[in-house]
Amino acid sequence: MASIQIIVGSMLGGSEYVAEACQQTLDELNHQTTLHLSPELSDIPYKDQIWLVCTSTHGAGEYPDNIQHFVDQLTDQEIDLSTTKCITIGLGDSSYDTFCYAAKNINKLLISKGCNQIKEPLLHDMQQDIDPEELSSLWISDLKDQLS
Repeated sequence: MASIQIIVGSMLGGSEYVAEACQQTLDELNHQTTLHLSPELSDIPYKDQIWLVCTSTHGAGEYPDNIQHFVDQLTDQEIDLSTTKCITIGLGDSSYDTFCYAAKNINKLLISKGCNQIKEPLLHDMQQDIDPEELSSLWISDLKDQLS
């Protein structure tokens, strides 16, 4: 099965809960997963990997503090992610015009570095009465054929 690196951007824990729910689902599908709560580019394998990014958006469209350094590293370094696949899950509030900007922007950044997107990002609107952990787990389960 696939080796999946789960990269988390979270200020209040919501994205972390989503990432952990996705990890549990991926583990049940017999994938090898690693959760990165304080991601460092040098610590995350990328050749022949799948990167699952789960991030909220903070303030006026910014990245959460714990993932900002990773994004800066990714932006500043020459890195070829052409053998890496990516999936992005965002949490946000649609009452803001910066709805899920962090997820949208990191997804664009990954693609600009050569990453192969498996599917369009899943963007959760926390204004709605939803369970993002359950919805994300179901979404990941539906991707099982594309993850192999």
